[in-house]
Amino acid sequence: MEKSHRILIVDDDRQNIKVLTGFLSDDYKIMAVKSGEQALSVAGGDIQPDLILLDIMMKGLDGYEVCGRLKADDRTKEIPVIFVTAVSELMDAARAFEIGAVDYITKPFNLMTVKARIKTHIKLNDTIKALNQALQKVKTLSGLLPICSHCKKIRDDKGYWNQIETYIRKHSDAEFTHSICRECAEKYYPGFKIYDD
Repeated sequence: MEKSHRILIVDDDRQNIKVLTGFLSDDYKIMAVKSGEQALSVAGGDIQPDLILLDIMMKGLDGYEVCGRLKADDRTKEIPVIFVTAVSELMDAARAFEIGAVDYITKPFNLMTVKARIKTHIKLNDTIKALNQALQKVKTLSGLLPICSHCKKIRDDKGYWNQIETYIRKHSDAEFTHSICRECAEKYYPGFKIYDD
């Protein structure tokens, strides 16, 4: 199975990274760092993760601060963040969700639960991305389109004039069939009976 999604594990405990990496590496590409500063650098880099597992209690920047910074940055704000917390640690769940986390898991890990939650949030994020792409396609056909008042060609963003069918085919999934309207039939084909419902 090809691993198409990348997970960033952020934890200052080497053993936690080892456990999660060992369990998840069959299904996902794993990136791991041991500090909040490193997490911000990696997440904002050229190869971004599809999901971040973020420990809350770390030296330096804690998980809340890291999550807040990720969500404030246009490059990283859409990456789902799942907080990782020990059962014994006090966690402010309301604060976690308020700053943008999508979920949390507890240590010691129930590895099947970890995998299920990761799968759910990656699938949800993929769906959101697909919907946004579809919306962008729709938006490309909204607004003002420069159309020649004589031949009805449409000018594209590069200044080239295209037949209307060519332009719409490039910017949507629409297919065309051709027919003839009553006015054109009467003008160009006088004497032919037109059947239109």
